[in-house]
Amino acid sequence: MYTLFGTKGSGSAAAEAALTLAAVEFRNVDAASWEPGPGRDELARVNPLCQIPTLVLPDKSVLTESAAILLYLGLAHPASGLLPAGATDRAQAIRGLVYVAANCYAAIGIIDYPERWCADADKETNKRIQAGSRQRLHYLWEVFADTFPARPFLGGQRIGALDLLAAVVSKWSGSRKHLASARPEFSALLARIESEPRVAPIFARHWPPAA
Repeated sequence: MYTLFGTKGSGSAAAEAALTLAAVEFRNVDAASWEPGPGRDELARVNPLCQIPTLVLPDKSVLTESAAILLYLGLAHPASGLLPAGATDRAQAIRGLVYVAANCYAAIGIIDYPERWCADADKETNKRIQAGSRQRLHYLWEVFADTFPARPFLGGQRIGALDLLAAVVSKWSGSRKHLASARPEFSALLARIESEPRVAPIFARHWPPAA
């Protein structure tokens, strides 16, 4: 059985959805670096950085990094459709996964922790760093939307790993409002991904609809 470490409203939702599409058994452990408790203690024993998602494989080896987890699951469970079957489409899906990890995740890290990137900065400087990084993040998503068109999903007719990562990361990074006006077709794709019957309950649990 797989063991997935993560928490609500985080990037671990993409790994949880991928495991669901792969139709494999997994144990969910509620854990995050910012939440003390037994879950974080268990996570620290397998990943000293306490990053989420962290996935422990059935052979007890450990995978970190969302893109790596999704790529592994797609390769280990080809029938899931997480990665396209065709070599050209699969290459583009891999490109997209790495794009989100290398670009969007990086910008989000600066927005969340500006103090890590400018030593001894005052609050006003941190706010300016965050504002600039958010503008950059929005631009990166616009480029993504233009580069990876839906057909009706990003890998073709079936929902896949790239769809999951794009939907989850754009959700928790707070980019959806911008995308709704800047790239409405891409925004509609994200809504279509979230409503796919197999993963809709996961999105609803991580981001409950407003009452």
